Amino acid sequence: MNEPQLHQRPSLHHPDPPDTVRLETGAATFRMLSDPTRLHILWLLTQGPADVTSLVEQTGASRTSVSQHLAKLRFSGLVSTRRNSRHVVYSIVDGHLSRLVEEGINHADHLVSGEPPHA
Repeated sequence: MNEPQLHQRPSLHHPDPPDTVRLETGAATFRMLSDPTRLHILWLLTQGPADVTSLVEQTGASRTSVSQHLAKLRFSGLVSTRRNSRHVVYSIVDGHLSRLVEEGINHADHLVSGEPPHA
């Protein structure tokens, strides 16, 4: 008989040094964050799920541009989708990515506003 697998709680701390695969995967994530429109879309998704129309209105970018960025984000695994009637609703994939996006914006705010850094 197979014993049931114990599910561990997701960890916020990963103490092992990153290997090559993790460094490459992390770098790919940062590349996806390097575009201001994609970063804006991801930041909006940290606030909650949204459809293309909402993201177009909030970013001010064209529908074509938002759709192309969402396709890249979905292909790279940073956003997920679900269908709600005739609309596709996008969500950020996890809390790690949400915190990364929010901290990036917080860091930028300090640089732009001149507020001193803190730990």
